Amino acid sequence: MTSAGSGLTLLQTCALSLLVFTGASQFALVGALAAGGNPFTAAAGAFFLGVRNAFYGLRLSQLLALPRVMRPFAAQWVIDETTAVTLAQPTRRAARLGFTVTGASLYVLWNLTTFLGALGAKALGDTDAWGLDAAGPAVFLALLAPMLKTATERAVAALAVLLGLGLLPVLPAGVPVLAAALAAPAVLYLTGRRASVARDDVRDVPDPQDVRDVRGDDR
Repeated sequence: MTSAGSGLTLLQTCALSLLVFTGASQFALVGALAAGGNPFTAAAGAFFLGVRNAFYGLRLSQLLALPRVMRPFAAQWVIDETTAVTLAQPTRRAARLGFTVTGASLYVLWNLTTFLGALGAKALGDTDAWGLDAAGPAVFLALLAPMLKTATERAVAALAVLLGLGLLPVLPAGVPVLAAALAAPAVLYLTGRRASVARDDVRDVPDPQDVRDVRGDDR
């Protein structure tokens, strides 16, 4: 329904789920398109959100040790859920089974619900009248909120929101999302600086044993 509200056809919506099997990237793409963004800019934002799956793939390739001919097909199923299930298994055989079952079931259900949702949006007619343009951001926030467990993660999210909203009036649609990605390195840099300063302060504090030794020598 979200993609229908962004102007995509039934065929385009189904093709998106078949070829781009990662929810965050799909929502970013259709959200940028709904805001009137350039398709290339929208695709760039979706790409950067999907880059994390490449890091998942590096770990899973070692754990699963699949034959070379199978790896391009398995890469399509490398997402958050399959990675979590696979890493939780005690043996390679169980990991392969968990990856296959989770990936296959989610892929089928994801594409089935995409098709049904697109059909439902088509039956509704004017999707703008139902406020479906807000569905994408709402779903994305619902997925993101439980993952913000540490202070650093919450700081990155807050700075990303400020960057996105602040740049929205001055940059083309879709570009603020890319600029918001700068929040992560900025926060990590500041966190590293604070940790470095704290370590320097600890080293500057004199050891109590050294103080006692100096006083003893004075006597």
